Amino acid sequence: MNRLLAFVLVAVFAIFLGSQITEGLLLLPYWKSLPANEFYGYYAEFGPKIGQFYTILTIIAAVIPLLLTIYCLVKKSPALRYAVVSTVFAIAFISFFYIYFKGANQQFLEAALEADQLKTELQIWGNWHWIRVGVEFLSLGFLILALNGLVGKQRT
Repeated sequence: MNRLLAFVLVAVFAIFLGSQITEGLLLLPYWKSLPANEFYGYYAEFGPKIGQFYTILTIIAAVIPLLLTIYCLVKKSPALRYAVVSTVFAIAFISFFYIYFKGANQQFLEAALEADQLKTELQIWGNWHWIRVGVEFLSLGFLILALNGLVGKQRT
């Protein structure tokens, strides 16, 4: 595998991970600081746009380890084991959306929670978010190991 391609793949995934960290460090505290009515107004206006942005980044990030797994399988590379683990973590961070975030985000769009419920739900949302970030970090780590195995093999 070409070093430049490996670098680009890691960079794209890292941009995704960085955006997730930014969401947790900037957007979530901002959301928590808003009164319920202001949060719901904000979310009604920007929630769908934020969702589209993260959907695109998440799909791109999740496809990278999947395609790398297929590549390693075809090449019969020992890096396959790392690529598979990266893919499993990618499937996990995608599944978190369906397990929790889809329903929670819909409640935000519908302004379905009372102020105290919203505060609690944003805390839960944040906990799930940081767990997801941890899983994304693991996926990136194993992606780097897989790519290192492929790039390192070429140098020999």
